[in-house]
Amino acid sequence: GEEDVGDDGETPCQAAFSRLVPSLVKLLRNIIGGSYASDHDGGGGSDPFLQVQILTLLRLLGVGDKKASEEMNDVLAQVATNTESAKNSGNAILYECVLTIMAVESEDGLRLLAVNILGRFLLNRDNNIRYVALNTLSKCIMEENQVNRSELLSSSEGANSASSALQRHRTTVVDCLKDPDISIRQRALELIYHLVNKENVEALTAELLSYLVLCPREHRAEICIRVLRVTEKYSPNNRWRLDTLVTLLTISGRECSTDVQSSCIIYISQASEDLRAYATHKLLKAVRDDDGSQRGLLVVGIWCIGEYGDLLLKPYTYTPSSSTSMADVSGSSSPDDVMSVSFMALEPAAVVSTVEGIILRHTCPEEVKERALTCYAKLCERMSATGDVATLDKLQKLVKKDSNSQRLELQLRSCEYDALINALRGVSTKKESDGVGVLGSSGGVSDVIVAAAKEALSRMPVVDPSVMQRKRSTNQQFLRDDDEGDVGGTPDESAAAAPAGGDLLDLADIFGSNGVTETHTSSKTDPVGISEPANSEVKSDIDLLSDIFSAPAPTVTPTSAPGGYDPFNAVPSQPSQPVAALNSFAPAPMPVAVAPNNPPITTGVFSAAAPTPSGEAEPVVVHAVTHAGLSIEFECTKPEVWNKQRSTLVAKFKNMTQAPLYGFSLQCAVPKYVTMEMKPPTSTTIPVTGGNGATDVTQTISVTNTLLGTKNLMLKLKIGFTSGGTKVDHMATFSGFPAGEF
Repeated sequence: GEEDVGDDGETPCQAAFSRLVPSLVKLLRNIIGGSYASDHDGGGGSDPFLQVQILTLLRLLGVGDKKASEEMNDVLAQVATNTESAKNSGNAILYECVLTIMAVESEDGLRLLAVNILGRFLLNRDNNIRYVALNTLSKCIMEENQVNRSELLSSSEGANSASSALQRHRTTVVDCLKDPDISIRQRALELIYHLVNKENVEALTAELLSYLVLCPREHRAEICIRVLRVTEKYSPNNRWRLDTLVTLLTISGRECSTDVQSSCIIYISQASEDLRAYATHKLLKAVRDDDGSQRGLLVVGIWCIGEYGDLLLKPYTYTPSSSTSMADVSGSSSPDDVMSVSFMALEPAAVVSTVEGIILRHTCPEEVKERALTCYAKLCERMSATGDVATLDKLQKLVKKDSNSQRLELQLRSCEYDALINALRGVSTKKESDGVGVLGSSGGVSDVIVAAAKEALSRMPVVDPSVMQRKRSTNQQFLRDDDEGDVGGTPDESAAAAPAGGDLLDLADIFGSNGVTETHTSSKTDPVGISEPANSEVKSDIDLLSDIFSAPAPTVTPTSAPGGYDPFNAVPSQPSQPVAALNSFAPAPMPVAVAPNNPPITTGVFSAAAPTPSGEAEPVVVHAVTHAGLSIEFECTKPEVWNKQRSTLVAKFKNMTQAPLYGFSLQCAVPKYVTMEMKPPTSTTIPVTGGNGATDVTQTISVTNTLLGTKNLMLKLKIGFTSGGTKVDHMATFSGFPAGEF
């Protein structure tokens, strides 16, 4: 049976041994005093084996017991101060004493004494003792940090804490990084990470960077991540952080991960214009001096040169203020060492030659060449105001150089960037244009296209990591809810959706939806017919959408009503025959008596609007979504009379605003039982509908519903465009196709 537990949480066995603590303390004190015979002495100590066993037992009894810990504090102090460390037996006793002091509820002064003992161990010539000391100090600091986090205290609180006491031995720990034994260096490195705080971050980071030069390559990636975390948490200012990260890339750009490279780019993009100029000048110098082996440095440097190349054309000077006394990455912060930093203005041709020299190396990686291609295109926009025609022509030649590359990515980007540069310079490509307003009245490129090209090559928006983290957390929570089969809605709706769940979960995975999505159908909803009959066992796909996205399932009233489709009361009714037919064919819960593979019985208006099997059937037009002045309609046709499962959807985009929409993109996802082939839009710029010379922008989508007659076609749409300088993104689910036909 289980042991009885007392009021203080102790078992009878623990209580019996706890009463022996005074006797154990007295016995240990007598051994230290030398009152025992020397028959059991070893290595100059009084019975070291017995002392170690007693200290171990005291550690077990003192954990979580303040009374027992108070009784043993004095004898632990005597052992720590009176034991000689010249022999290994004495070191063994001291090591066991330190473990006991750190484990029990000891006083702060006693803990300080224990850290000092471990600090003396670090000066020992025996690598085993030094390794034990480093390992024990790391464990002590980690345990103290965990306790402080649980108590909401800072890790440096208290003058006698283990962290503050260890700061006195910081130099000794740093010297261990120069030890020839790799295990000693690794333990010292781990301990230094726990020693870093806001007061010593500059000095310790300089030591880490120095060690990074000498450490084996297989350890550099981990050290780069650690240095990045240190700079994120304890950086005194943004300029010091940029200096540290640039130095980090210069030393180990070959081994650093993409996370380090991305963080450097994010920090530079978030910095002020002054720091951007400083970082770009410094990176250009580092890239020019590099031998081409530091891949991470080249990626970050070329990105900054392309993004902020216009800042390189201006001189830059920075003088640290005496109040700031910024320390460089070498760790010196003396006012006498503070010097102004100056960079000369560069000619456009010199900037381009620097990037070109990197690409011409035979050891240049492919990813660096891809970044350089983007850099050339961006520099065309950045240097367009300089009037240096020769440099601009050279940039375009460098872009077109890869138009016949065997690598698809380089070839595709080369052709795209060449078209953007031509549009930016107002040069027509002399090709038939599928877009709107590409050619002006005189045969050149219109102002609309020039503005769109300039916007495409403009500076990227600033990345906010906090927003990205929130979106990532939201998406992960949504996917976790998907796996559990409970995505939004009331418990009754979730329970009802459980048997049929899974059709659109892959759509949410593709776009990372957070579960709040619009559901569009092309039928009016009868307020009386929202509730579902209790005996209904077969659900349609629109009911599944209702369960997933917490929207009531629309139903169809028995009688057909005149009027057109009006889901959001934003588009006026248009009583045309195709729309009325759509209203009649709106998705509805199938009666149990009707077999799922049989089409519903239609009479009257149903049969009048049903498509004929002839190839001359009129296309069915359905309205999908309207958002921020953009309206999307699908023109649905059957390209093959003998294949009812295959359909062609032509999306037509209408701009209801007063200005063109730039950078338009449409993404589409379908359930697993639908296959899809999607062509690009005829133009990424949507002109104002009804304007002079305006042409409709369309996009063709071919779909095949393998479960036609059982499940209806559903699309999850994600649209993006720029309206009035504001980026607009919208996501919606559309399932309003005629039931049983698409």
